[in-house]
Parts: sequence; structure tokens; C-alpha cells
Amino acid sequence: MMFANSEFLLMLNQATTDREQLARLLGASDTQMSYVDNAPAGHGLIKVGGAIVPFANELPKNTELYRLMSTRPGED
Repeated sequence: MMFANSEFLLMLNQATTDREQLARLLGASDTQMSYVDNAPAGHGLIKVGGAIVPFANELPKNTELYRLMSTRPGED
């Protein structure tokens, strides 16, 4: 499986069936997986080696960086 060779994983919002399979594969707890259950944009989990860490990366919408980084169609 592709994940077996990856030292770094970034997980964002996941569908329920995918989330359950990822939890089993990665050995993640229900608490950890709650960070990718209906997660808002910019929130999720990072897995590096054996560590799984939640993150929140929110950019204020009224900034140039947000404008450059946004992938939402029609957003200026």
C-alpha cells in the first residue's frame, strides 16, 4: 500500500468509510480521527513517522496570502 512507504501524511476531511480504514491502517485513535471528521478547511492531521498530530492552518480571508493560496473557484 502507498501509505506504508510514506513517512509524511497530511489528512484533511475524510469520508466515514475512508476515515475508518485510515484509522485501522495508521493505528490512530478515535480522538485523533475526530480531527478529520467534518473538519473545516485548513484543519486535519499530520502523520510524521510514528507521531500523529492535529493541526489548524487558518488564513485570514482579507490577506494577499489567502488570495494566492485559495483553491476555491470564483474567490478573488
